[in-house]
Amino acid sequence: MLEYENQMFLDILHQDGLLVAAKGLSVETVFLNLVKVYSDPGNLVLVLGTRGKEEEYFLSRLLDEGVKPLPKVITTEYSSAEREIVYLEGGVLFVSPRILVVDLLKNRVPIANITGFLVYRAHGILESCQEAFAIRLFRQKNKTGFVKAFSSSPQSFTRGFAQVQHIMKTLFVCNLYLWPRFHATVKSSLEKKKLVVTELHINMSGAMLQIQAAILDLIQFSVKELKQINPSLDLEDVTVENAISKTFHKVLQLQLDPIWHQLSSKTKQLLADLRTLRTMLCYLTRYDCITFHNLVSGFRGMDYALKCSGWLLLDAAETLFLVAKQRTSGTPKNGKEGEVEPEPCPKWKVLSEVLEEINLIAQKDPSRTEKVLILVEDKRTCDQLKQYLLMGARNLLLHLYEKIFKCRVPHKNTIAAAAEVNEDEPEPINEDNTVEVKNEPEDDDALQDRYMLSQKPRSDSGDTEECEDMKIELSQYEEIKEESQLPEVEQMKGHPPIIILQPAKKNDDPLALTKTLNELKPRFVVMYDVDMTAVRRLEVFNSLHPEIHLQVFFLIYGGSVEEQAYLTMLRREKEAFEFLIREKAQMVVHADQAGLTDDHPDLARDSSKPSETVNTRKGGKLQPSPSKTESKIIVDMREFRSELPALIHKRGIEIEPVTLQVGDYILTPDICVERKSVSDLIGSLNSGRLYTQALAMTRHYAKPMLLIEFDQRKPFVLQGQYYVSKNVSSSDVTAKLQLLTLHFPRLRLVWSPSPYATAELFQELKQGQREPDATAAASIGDDLKPEIDFSEKFNPAIQDFMTKLPGVSSKNLQQLLVKCQNLDHLLSLTKEKLSEILGNSTQAQIIYEGLHNVHQIEEDPGPSSSASWKNKKSKGRGGFRRFKT
Repeated sequence: MLEYENQMFLDILHQDGLLVAAKGLSVETVFLNLVKVYSDPGNLVLVLGTRGKEEEYFLSRLLDEGVKPLPKVITTEYSSAEREIVYLEGGVLFVSPRILVVDLLKNRVPIANITGFLVYRAHGILESCQEAFAIRLFRQKNKTGFVKAFSSSPQSFTRGFAQVQHIMKTLFVCNLYLWPRFHATVKSSLEKKKLVVTELHINMSGAMLQIQAAILDLIQFSVKELKQINPSLDLEDVTVENAISKTFHKVLQLQLDPIWHQLSSKTKQLLADLRTLRTMLCYLTRYDCITFHNLVSGFRGMDYALKCSGWLLLDAAETLFLVAKQRTSGTPKNGKEGEVEPEPCPKWKVLSEVLEEINLIAQKDPSRTEKVLILVEDKRTCDQLKQYLLMGARNLLLHLYEKIFKCRVPHKNTIAAAAEVNEDEPEPINEDNTVEVKNEPEDDDALQDRYMLSQKPRSDSGDTEECEDMKIELSQYEEIKEESQLPEVEQMKGHPPIIILQPAKKNDDPLALTKTLNELKPRFVVMYDVDMTAVRRLEVFNSLHPEIHLQVFFLIYGGSVEEQAYLTMLRREKEAFEFLIREKAQMVVHADQAGLTDDHPDLARDSSKPSETVNTRKGGKLQPSPSKTESKIIVDMREFRSELPALIHKRGIEIEPVTLQVGDYILTPDICVERKSVSDLIGSLNSGRLYTQALAMTRHYAKPMLLIEFDQRKPFVLQGQYYVSKNVSSSDVTAKLQLLTLHFPRLRLVWSPSPYATAELFQELKQGQREPDATAAASIGDDLKPEIDFSEKFNPAIQDFMTKLPGVSSKNLQQLLVKCQNLDHLLSLTKEKLSEILGNSTQAQIIYEGLHNVHQIEEDPGPSSSASWKNKKSKGRGGFRRFKT
C-alpha cells in the first residue's frame, strides 16, 4: 500500500468511524485489507453496501493472495437453515441487507458473536433503509462490536441539513476521517513518482464553436426563464455553469420533488429542455457530426415544437440546426457535384498522431510488447473509435451519412473496405495450437465491448491506404486472461503496440479500470474523454508500479464545455471537502454516540404512552410500572424491501417476518393491510392483481385495508402525470379505485403521506386490540401458497414481471417460475408444451398469444368512416383506439 493508504488503514482499524475519501483514491484497497485482517473463523464480520462487481473483485484479489477462509456471499441461494450454519462458522460475509434484517429478527444470527460491520457505500445508508435497520438491531444487543464505514462521494454529505452528522448517528460512529486529494499525505505519496502527463488541448472547428455558443445561449435563455417564472423558489445554484455538469439535474430534482405538483407545466418543460440541451453539448464533443445532426434534427419536428418552452423560436436555435446540417455535407475535396465531405472529429486526428508517436517509441525496443489503453466515456464512443481505426475517418463518416440520410454518395464502398480490412486479420490460435474461427458479433453491446487492435490507425486525411508496416489484428480482450497467453516475445518483434479500447466504467463497474490496469499493466494510456476518477486511479497505479514508466496522453477540447465541466467537477469536490472540514471542526459528538450503553436515544423504542412507562411512588416505595402485553405485527417477507418495517420496529412494536399469501401486514386477527406505493397501485389496477388481492383479504379477514403510501420526498397528491404515465391519467386510477370499493364494501382505503405516518397509524390501530398469531396468518390462503418460498428462491422483480404477463395468475405462477429457465426459454415453448406445464390449454393459449402475436394500433378512420363507427366512438368517455392483431 502507499503511504496514505496505510495511514487510512491504520486510522480506521484502531478506531471506528466514517472514512470519506476523494474519488479514485483507492478506498477499495483499504477496504480489501480490512477484509483480509478479519478473514478468520474466530470473527464474524458482516459486509453491507457492496455490489456484485465489487464482491467479485474483492474475492478474486483475496484468492490471488491466498487468503483462507475466503469470504462468502450470502444470497437467496442459501436456505434459512444453511444461513444459520454459515453464521456460526464465522469469517467475513457479504450479505444483502434484506436477508440480514430477516435473519436478525428471526434470531438466526448470533448477535452477541458479531465482531463488527463493514459498510462500503456509507453515503447511501439513509436512502437504503435496511442497512441502517440491521446496524440498529446489532447495536441494541451488541455493545462491543465495531462499525467501520467508507465512502468516496463527498458531495453526498453536503446535501440537506447536517447530513454528515445524521449519517454518523445512523452508523453509531464518533470519528470522521477526511482524505481529499489535497491532503498533505496524499499529495506527498503521489508526488514521489509523478505521473507523466501530456496534455493536448485540441481546437474545436469553427462550426463546433458556433454550435457550442448557440447551445449555451439557449441554456442561458432557459435558466433565465426558469428563474423569472419561479421567483419564490431558491434557484441560486441554477446557473449555466452548473447546468452543464452531470449531477445538476439529480440535485435539482431532489430539491423540487416535494413541490413538483405545484410547478407549472412550463417550469417542468424548462427543466426537461435543460436536460435536452446538455445532452446536445455532450454529443457535440463526444461523437461525430453525423450522430450529432441525427440527434438535433429530431427536435425540429412539429410535435416537439408544440410542447417545448420556446427555445426553438430563437435565432440561436436556427444557427444550431443550420450549422449542424452544414457539418454533415461540408465542401467536396475535388469540387465534384453530388459528393459530400462530412467534417471529421478533431480528436480523431490528434488520436492518430498520438498513436503514431507511441508506435515510434515502441519500435525503439522491439523486445517489448507495448500496450496502449484508450479510455472513453461510454460504449458508443468505444464502438465508434473501433470503426474509425478499422475504416478511416472518411469511410466511416460516409457510411454513417448513407445510414442516416438513406442515400448513396459516390465513394469507396465502406462495407467492402471493412471486408478488405478483415481479410488481412490472422486467425486466433488457441493454447493447443488449434485455430478457432469466430465471426465478429453484430449486436451493439458486443461491438461496443473492449477490443484489442494491433494496428496503426488510418490517417483521417480521407485516404484509406494502409501503412506498409502494419497488419490488422482484431480479437476480443476477454480471450486474453494471463500474460502466458500472449504470443512469445520473439514473435512480437516489429509488431506495433496492442491497443485496448475501454469505457472508464465498463458495465457500470466502478472498479473496471482498476482491474484492467492491474491485469494488463499498460505503459501508455490515452484519455480520449476526461474523467476525474480515472485520472486519480492512474496516479495511484503509477505510484504502485514505478517500474512501468506510465505515460498518459490527455485529450481535451480547449475552451470548451468539456473542459469547463471537468474543472467544475474538481471545484465541487474541493468545496465539498472544505465544507466537511468545517463541519468536523464544529461538530458536537455525544459521548455515547457509538451506542455502547443503553442510554443512546436512537436505540430507544418509544411505543407506549408516558403514563405506562414512568414508575409511580406509593407509600414511599418505588413501584414497578404496570405490565403490558408485547405488541406485535406480522410482516410479509417481501415487505422488507421498504422502509416501513424498520420504522414500526423503532416505535417499539415487535415485527415477525412470515411468508404471507394474503396481505402484507397483519395488525390484529381481524385487520389485514395490503400496502401499495403509487407505482404499485397503478400496476396492480391495470393488471387486475389488486382485485384478486382484495378478494382474498375480504374472504379471510373481517377488516381488510388497502394502504396507499406516498413517498415522503414527493408530493402527497395523485394528479397530473408525475406519478402516472402518459397513457394513464389520475382520473383513470381514481375511477378504478371507485369500482374496487363498490365491489368490496368492507374494504377500507387508507392514504398515508409517508412511511412515518403509516407506522404511527399502525400503532394507533393496534391499541386495545388482540395480538395476531403468526402460524394462523401464514396458514391463511393455503390454496394460494406455493410449494416453495418465492421471496427466498426467486428475484422479486422477476415475479412482478411475470404476474403482468397476460394469462399469468397466482395459481400458475409457480409452475412457470419453476419449469421455465428464463424468458428466452418461455418464448421458445409451443402451445402444447405450455399446456403440459400449466395443465390448462386456455391459459396456455392466452400466454402464448400474448407473447407471440404482434399488436398494432389501427389508424383512426376519421370523418369518412361509417356512422356506426362514429356512434361507437362517441359512447366512450374520452374516445378509444382500436387494436388489430
